[in-house]
Amino acid sequence: MTKKPSLLANVALKGLKIAPSQVWGAIRLVPLLRQQIRSDLRLLKRNYESDLTVVSVKDKIKYFSYVPHGLVLTWSDDGSPVAANGGQLLTKGKQFACGPSKVQLLHRMAKRETKNSLRLLPLHLAMEGFLSMFFNGPTIAWREYSKKVFSQGLSPRVEWSIGGRAISQLEDALRLFEIHEHQVGVLLFVSEILASVFIVPTPDDYRALHTSLLEDFYGETFYYYGLHGTASHLETTIDESRINNLADLNQALKQMRTDWSDFQGLMADDLLHRPIHAKRVYTAGEFSLQRFITDLSRTKSNYIGEAIVDEAAHLQYLKIYGLSVAQTKRAYLLQQLAAHDWNLERTAHAQNDTLEELVYRMEKAGFGYLINNQLREKVIK
Repeated sequence: MTKKPSLLANVALKGLKIAPSQVWGAIRLVPLLRQQIRSDLRLLKRNYESDLTVVSVKDKIKYFSYVPHGLVLTWSDDGSPVAANGGQLLTKGKQFACGPSKVQLLHRMAKRETKNSLRLLPLHLAMEGFLSMFFNGPTIAWREYSKKVFSQGLSPRVEWSIGGRAISQLEDALRLFEIHEHQVGVLLFVSEILASVFIVPTPDDYRALHTSLLEDFYGETFYYYGLHGTASHLETTIDESRINNLADLNQALKQMRTDWSDFQGLMADDLLHRPIHAKRVYTAGEFSLQRFITDLSRTKSNYIGEAIVDEAAHLQYLKIYGLSVAQTKRAYLLQQLAAHDWNLERTAHAQNDTLEELVYRMEKAGFGYLINNQLREKVIK
């Protein structure tokens, strides 16, 4: 009997080695190396050529976004090697013209296509989970809410992001930096703030997908970090008085690389080993596709993401998205409302706010449409 991977409690780089980083302007790329490569799992890119993609999620709920590519996961049930083909040969869904634009229609964020292949939409899988948090809205007909919220919930729920090409010098960094022999992933920092983590099963997969980081989307703040921020150069020295032969020098270099690795791991401490809430999306043989969100901290950076883990809890795939301060505030506000059964007075009391202050916060966060006009006008006055 195959043991199914458990849900992630935190993100840990188990089975991966952190290599010394490379810096270009405000961009720091930290290679992630894997010594033990599985041959029974591959991840392939499938390009889309549409200006807009509409994904049918469930129960007449639709997700709208620009989706430049998908990923096709292929695996074997008996541990045999998986050939690196098929990513572009399988169906790309329906496409039609809408004026000068092309619109792509897809079914579900993660959809099984053959017995041992699964198509997923990278990062959009995690973002759809974020947008659907508390999507149905109040379950009790509190009089403070508008009629619309009881019929439509939080629809429409909207978030804005930027593409990787908008981040200054990221394209140059990806083009110029060396790809290591055993590299399967990267920690991407912009002005020393963790912007992305990307991990795939094999070095061949990573080489094919290295530049796909430009097609990912990022929090708006990273655009400004890229323009105005900098990345420091990590420096360390070797105590020459302790070097008597080549063996001593080799040991000193190993220690220097270990120190670099430990420090760069600490730079990603807002994500690594931090409590997360994960939900299983699909089980593919010995592998589990999950999406997650970190606990919503007011003092740390917060992230959503998606991962594929094996039975040994090794990350075979990982992508994350850094939430902006505004996005965190919106998620935290919805979380607190849901925790108090969407009762405004109880939620305000728990936050040490007045009812008017809470309604004002909801207006500022873009949720004013949930409140009835009578209460909104009272708050304005």
